[in-house]
Amino acid sequence: MSVVKINVLTVPAEQRETLEKRFAGRAHAVENSDGFEWFELLRPVEGTDTYLVYTRWRDEAAFQAWMEGPMKQAHQGGAEGERPKPASSASELWSFEVVQSTGPKSE
Repeated sequence: MSVVKINVLTVPAEQRETLEKRFAGRAHAVENSDGFEWFELLRPVEGTDTYLVYTRWRDEAAFQAWMEGPMKQAHQGGAEGERPKPASSASELWSFEVVQSTGPKSE
């Protein structure tokens, strides 16, 4: 059963561009991960400063393997372990199992 992970990021208006550029710079970092199924970065359009980072995985084990490998390495920082200041001021991870899904009807 597929699982969905949604990282809920609170991003101040002055950090939006920084956040989007960072994701664009790592756009292909997750695509080749075993068990990866889908990614979307969702920008708020009104009434909130919350971005949603949507990923879908074959199972929980695939997500955990990515978290402990490629994702951890991507967030380690550059030379001498320096990490850029986070663009978000807060984050929360939501987890779901896919119970039902559908797509456009084929004709």
